[in-house]
Amino acid sequence: MNRRSFLKWSGFSLVAATLGGLGLREAHAGNRYYSGPISDHFDGKVFFNPGGEEPRGLSDLLRWQFGGGKMEWPKPVTAADVVTTKPEPRVEGSRLVVTMVGHATLLIQTAGLNILTDPVWSERASPVPFAGPKRNNPPGVAFDDLPKIDIVIVTHNHYDHLDVATLNKIVRAHNPQIITPLGNDTIIRAENPFSRTAVMDWGDRLDLEGGFVVHCEPCHHWSARGMGDRRMALWAAFVIETPGGKIYHIGDTGYAEGKHYREVREKHGDIRLAIMPIGAYEPRWFMKAQHQNPEEAISGFRSSGAAFGIGHHFGTFQLTNEGIDDPPKALGVAMSAAGIGADRFKGLRPGQQFEVPRAGA
Repeated sequence: MNRRSFLKWSGFSLVAATLGGLGLREAHAGNRYYSGPISDHFDGKVFFNPGGEEPRGLSDLLRWQFGGGKMEWPKPVTAADVVTTKPEPRVEGSRLVVTMVGHATLLIQTAGLNILTDPVWSERASPVPFAGPKRNNPPGVAFDDLPKIDIVIVTHNHYDHLDVATLNKIVRAHNPQIITPLGNDTIIRAENPFSRTAVMDWGDRLDLEGGFVVHCEPCHHWSARGMGDRRMALWAAFVIETPGGKIYHIGDTGYAEGKHYREVREKHGDIRLAIMPIGAYEPRWFMKAQHQNPEEAISGFRSSGAAFGIGHHFGTFQLTNEGIDDPPKALGVAMSAAGIGADRFKGLRPGQQFEVPRAGA
């Protein structure tokens, strides 16, 4: 293999690891992260999407990576070219303010509680610090400008969502309650054995102080951090009950005919805010089962019955084929077709904030 081929192979391998491994079958019979009873989404060895579609294998991965069609992103911008925000220390009462840090990292503030989702401040979403998908923009909130973090939600173990280096810093600086699905606690505790980590299965409920409740709910995705651990840790969405209304947060999901959106509406009723991914969706033949596109996101938003929405998972790490501005452009088209105004659903850029109105306001 010549140098150019090696670099291309190395690059796609790291992107594949970011998205969750190389599409290979498990290398051994055991599960390195979780041991528990068989359920409707765990077969005793690995987790799965009931009635859903499994991620594609190595041959399809190679077809995608060497098939061309990847749009060129602009060169990374510097901090001077990016809006940065210093959030309020606390947001009280029924006010709800969400600040975009970048990709799937958002700061949610309401009723005196500060919640951080899938925190990644590292330069790369990768298993190694010297290669792999690199940030196209600095975080919209400097790490030292974070308010005191009370809760961290980690939705699954892909490198663009579970960043151990960032979690280490957050644990040292804030000692928050970390909430994550089954098996991911093993990864987190391996680096932070004394972290306050609560682990949840789909359907579980966690009651917190101040009238907050966290529900762990299904989404259609998968997990892995390399070769040999595919689907050994669970992925999930979360519904957060707050004194000012419910927040539905999804880190990553395929649309799966919208069934999870309908189910969450049936179970949880009125939702004030839905936060969902709108990026990393091309080529469609490869990504459809794991990443919804903006049109599907808007369809899911409508099915959930949420009053307001935020789109994330675009513009920071180039993981797939679409251009850097394709997701927000496609989002605008989908919103217009669905008759949803710009005041109801926002694709936030790093540093941007959305003060969410009360439902019905």
